[in-house]
Amino acid sequence: MNRTGRALALGCLLLLQPLLAQAGGNSLLIPAMGRCTLNTQGQDLAQALAVCQKASDAGDAQAQYELGEFYYNSKNTPRDLNQALSYFEKASLQGHAQAQFKLGTMFFHGEGVPANNIQAYIVLKMAAVNGAEDALDTADEVAEKMPREELEVATQVLGQIFRKYLMELQSADGRTPFSPLP
Repeated sequence: MNRTGRALALGCLLLLQPLLAQAGGNSLLIPAMGRCTLNTQGQDLAQALAVCQKASDAGDAQAQYELGEFYYNSKNTPRDLNQALSYFEKASLQGHAQAQFKLGTMFFHGEGVPANNIQAYIVLKMAAVNGAEDALDTADEVAEKMPREELEVATQVLGQIFRKYLMELQSADGRTPFSPLP
């Protein structure tokens, strides 16, 4: 995608963000705040992991992301890509942009999973919608390596995802997604 196309795509995404944020409880945009303190040592680390795991089990997307990062980049324990993937997936399903970005790059590079450009492209585009700054560039990088047929499949899947999402928005408050904001 050229610079103008990327700017246009990003501009469209930025224009949609205030509209989507008004949807309250939507499945794509969920703000995230820090939860875990996993940069500790020894017994403090075990306690921090337990607290973070409890938050993760309760559905806290930021805690899930932080656990994914812990296992992906672990300096205190051996790297565990299966655990990282699992936590990134959980957070991604809740719309956590950085988890989606990390998950997309794992699919792209085949880290912990077989490389899958279609899956990588879809997840990276979702990450871009949710605010992961580098996701569009990485999605473009993935697209350059995809045969046209794969890119068409990925684009169709994204279209279905967004159509379903817009329908959810419309049915949530009886307005169309493109109605003026209150």
